[in-house]
Amino acid sequence: MKIFSTASGRKEELAPADGHTVKMYVCGITPYSPAHVGHAMSYIFFDVVRRHIEYRGFEVQYVQNFTDIDDKIIDRAARLKITPEQLAEGHIREFFEELHALNIQKATAYPRATQELDKIIEVIGGLVESGYAYASGGDVYFRVRKDEDYGKLSHRNVDSLLAGARVELGANKEDPLDFALWKGAKEGEPNWPSPWGPGRPGWHIECSAMALRHLGDCIDIHGGGQDLIFPHHENEIAQSESFTGVSPFVRIWMHNGLVQFGDQKMSKSVGNLITIKEALERWNPDALRLFVLSSYYRNPLKFSEAAVTAAERGLQRLRYAVNVTSPVPGVVVTQPVPTAPGPIDVRSYLSRFEEAMDDDFDTPKAIANLFDFASEINRAATEGHLISEAQKALRTMTDILGLTLREPETVGGSDAAPFIELLIATRADLRKAKQFELADGIRDKLTKLGVTLEDR
Repeated sequence: MKIFSTASGRKEELAPADGHTVKMYVCGITPYSPAHVGHAMSYIFFDVVRRHIEYRGFEVQYVQNFTDIDDKIIDRAARLKITPEQLAEGHIREFFEELHALNIQKATAYPRATQELDKIIEVIGGLVESGYAYASGGDVYFRVRKDEDYGKLSHRNVDSLLAGARVELGANKEDPLDFALWKGAKEGEPNWPSPWGPGRPGWHIECSAMALRHLGDCIDIHGGGQDLIFPHHENEIAQSESFTGVSPFVRIWMHNGLVQFGDQKMSKSVGNLITIKEALERWNPDALRLFVLSSYYRNPLKFSEAAVTAAERGLQRLRYAVNVTSPVPGVVVTQPVPTAPGPIDVRSYLSRFEEAMDDDFDTPKAIANLFDFASEINRAATEGHLISEAQKALRTMTDILGLTLREPETVGGSDAAPFIELLIATRADLRKAKQFELADGIRDKLTKLGVTLEDR
């Protein structure tokens, strides 16, 4: 398996230290408001990464954190007149329900920053003791210039970072580039005791401490959105490697592109978002998955209703191929061969799927192969061939992509529309295979049901 690493700028071979267990950390949400489709994109993709790695015979230790104490959580909780803990807990509970609805597998661990204070303080203390960090006015800062290879992930030069970079403000800093590991307590804000006085951890140190505790000094894959490359992931490297003395902290850095709504990134701060809850109320969870995976993960994903609706239509073709019987009931086969294995080269389709996924998780290529395979299965079924082996292989592929292919719970009235779309798609597959007699039969039956289909 080859995976593109942001740090090296090239595809790296997945080679866990023990040859068997892949240690994987993915940055989680800050639960100050409902999660949105941008979050869904990231967690759907990394769920597929995990599924495929497991399919390839590895075990995966998958850790995804919650940043459950943060300026935004504190500010919003104050406006709502509830505690930060109540606010975070409500959104975390809702988030778990959404992950379940999207068929995202449970992580090995879901650490929360507020439950990892002992490890966070241990790491900060070690950095202070070694001179990589310093206490000042109740705060603790990391000395960026002491880390000689700072900027190696984002490929930035330290001297150029002050120009246009997002730098945290702080009157107690030795250098404007230094970033906070510990923030001294402010009146009315949650705080915890520490050797440097009461306060709370900075954002970056939380992920370092949680990754080190749950996965060790060196992990195989660290994932997140491209917006986290700098400063968050850059600072994680600096803190972790300076504390442990072990390099690399991460073997392969993976970053997904961002969801765009119009011309802008979908973001809570901008307000141009669709929450996961809203999306699930409008579309099938499988459709959202297929929509996300139809785009290469390192590219921006442009959200549109038309694209998700098209994914729903595509799902009908996959469902039909997985469930169709051979020969198709009601279809007269002129030369029935129900005992023949059929002309489908199952191994070839499975190999192409594996090759696409092994090559940096090229899900668009894998899905294109999936639909070609489904068309072959539908054609073979109408000709009376045995298709059970092919259907089993198709099911294996859709499982790796996390598609449940569950039928809609209710059928009737306006809910018949997807099934009409399915018949139309099946007819198109038959015409492509030059099975014009069968295709005309479907059109005639649709006409009798009151659906007029015209070819243009």
